[in-house]
Amino acid sequence: GFVGPGDVFLGADSHTCNHGALGAFATGVGASDLAAAMAMGRLWLRVPETIRYTFRGQLQPWVTGKDLILRIIGDIGVDGARYGAMEFAGEALQQLTMDERFSITNMAVEAGAKNGIMEADETALAWLRPRARRAFTVYHAEADARYAGVKEYDVTALEPVVSAPSSPGNVVPVREVAGIKVDQCFIGTCTNGRIEDLRMAARVLAGRKVHPDTRLLVIPATPAIYRQALAEGLIEIFLDAGG
Repeated sequence: GFVGPGDVFLGADSHTCNHGALGAFATGVGASDLAAAMAMGRLWLRVPETIRYTFRGQLQPWVTGKDLILRIIGDIGVDGARYGAMEFAGEALQQLTMDERFSITNMAVEAGAKNGIMEADETALAWLRPRARRAFTVYHAEADARYAGVKEYDVTALEPVVSAPSSPGNVVPVREVAGIKVDQCFIGTCTNGRIEDLRMAARVLAGRKVHPDTRLLVIPATPAIYRQALAEGLIEIFLDAGG
């Protein structure tokens, strides 16, 4: 509830760009920069050039926001948006939940971007209204806005993908890595520890057992998500599976 549309938000974490899903300019800075901003209320930043990524079409089953951002990073590389602003748009975004949108803007930094951002539509506002601690102003991209680049994706043709070792840019379809031995599986972190991620993992694991040679770790992203996962029986599914 601290961050809303139109805000400039700084954090001492590279994944502060997560909050761009709310229509805010959010970016990570170093500890010294953050201390200066806290003391003076201002910080020097070069205004980044904006690259617009537009998603069209209909999402296929099991394809999520994480797949969309990984597809982009696989195309442009881990420095393809260096110091740029990644603006995400298109009607396909309306098919995404807030959890999925946060995954997209969160991973803008994996493409080297200064920030990721998308307009706050009705889905975002419905999420924001019960949480916002103060008033906010929703801004929209101007019709004649000039971009450093524009890239379009037809999500209808996308399939689930994964970033293989040892770079977020080494993106391949999941089907291409089927059969590879997995020593450890980790469900959690910035983009895989939300309640929807845990529900999806539980759908796969329900009634099954983790291979005896594989270690499964599950870490809900927040205490609230942990409690919700307990209430929904997801933690029991993970434990029964050997997590």
